[in-house]
Amino acid sequence: MTRTTKITIAGTVVIAIAGAGGSLWWRGPDLPTVAAEAVRRRDLDAVVSASGKIQPQRQVNVSANTMGRVTRLAVQEGAHVREGQFLLEIDPRSLEGQLQRGEAGVAAARSALLQARVGVEQAGATLELARQSLRRQEELWAEGLTTRESLERAQNDVAVREAELRTREQEIRTREEQVKQEQASLATTQYNVSQVTISAPMTGMITRRNIEEGENVMVGTMNNAGTVLLTIADMTVLESEIEVDETDIPAVTLGQDARVTIDAVPNRTFRGRVTEVGNSPIQTAGNASTAQATNFKVVITLDEEVPGVRPGFTCTAEITTATRKGVVSVPIQAVTVREMLYDESGTLVHEPPPTPPSRFRLFRRPATDAVVAVPEPPPGHTRMETEGVFVLRDGRAVFAPITVGIAGERYFEVLSGVTETDRIITGPFTTVRELADGAQVALQDVPDRP
Repeated sequence: MTRTTKITIAGTVVIAIAGAGGSLWWRGPDLPTVAAEAVRRRDLDAVVSASGKIQPQRQVNVSANTMGRVTRLAVQEGAHVREGQFLLEIDPRSLEGQLQRGEAGVAAARSALLQARVGVEQAGATLELARQSLRRQEELWAEGLTTRESLERAQNDVAVREAELRTREQEIRTREEQVKQEQASLATTQYNVSQVTISAPMTGMITRRNIEEGENVMVGTMNNAGTVLLTIADMTVLESEIEVDETDIPAVTLGQDARVTIDAVPNRTFRGRVTEVGNSPIQTAGNASTAQATNFKVVITLDEEVPGVRPGFTCTAEITTATRKGVVSVPIQAVTVREMLYDESGTLVHEPPPTPPSRFRLFRRPATDAVVAVPEPPPGHTRMETEGVFVLRDGRAVFAPITVGIAGERYFEVLSGVTETDRIITGPFTTVRELADGAQVALQDVPDRP
């Protein structure tokens, strides 16, 4: 082998090694791999979801109007009762004594009234005698047959008898008022006696029983709540009482359709409608200095019967607040926010995408990429945070501002900004979050979703 041949072979080997080393150690920037899908029209439903409890539309807490010991108890918790059905009885013996005293008081008052009326008759008769005596004295005085003293005595006697009659008549009115007072007291006692027997105020189910036979019943006062003996609920009409966040409450109105799922009744959904929307926030107990979520009560009346339901069952309700048919929509994860540049007329200005520096990898990869500083806007321009999506155009991700409407379960309604001819970048989420306007991307093969 000649010297020239050896030099040629050595040069070829050096060039090959250099090319291989360059391909190994010198690489350009990596392109982000993204998924894209075409913009489509879909049917969307805006849904507000919240949790709460199942409650009957009508329930009554039965309390006692009189104190005493429960002597008879005829119902158990869970029993069905009819309106007017006997429930329990409170010991009536103390009230029976009061009733007897009241009846005696009425009789005594009536007797005193009769006595006062007799006194009036007597006072009237005495007055008539005094007037006759006065007339005789006046006749005798006219004939000069009596003394002035006798005449004046007769006149004074008439005045006294008239005052006595008025007193007796006033006593009658007093006795009549006493009779009314005793009768009112007797009526109150009779009512209390009737309250020792408690009957069902409505037809329904006994959902709670807080009393046992032999226990004492307390009557409520201003500062002390009375004993709630029983709770009766009409389970034929049920409601779902849910707590809706303040951000969702403006979209909830009366009459909207809802779907309710009950934890205790799996694999079933019950239809309902919104019948009440709270105007005041729900008061929650807690530290005032601690931030609390503000919720409002929303009541949904169920249109279906729920088998085996009990008050207080946990439920979740989904209220359909808006419906759109065949509208342009984009996936929720494709929507992002960027700080975009606008000129004096408010037109979006697409800036050149930042070019990341090539990385020379000698022995290891750099730990972090270089941070590209955002340039100051030119005079008359401004930067604003803008909501939009990235549209795939000629291998680049172009940011397109959009105006969104309602939010469905997986898609946003798009009012403006994109059309059905566009393909938008939908993921991965971390890539969409970091994409720059106009950046080159590599498209992965992902079929469009329906």
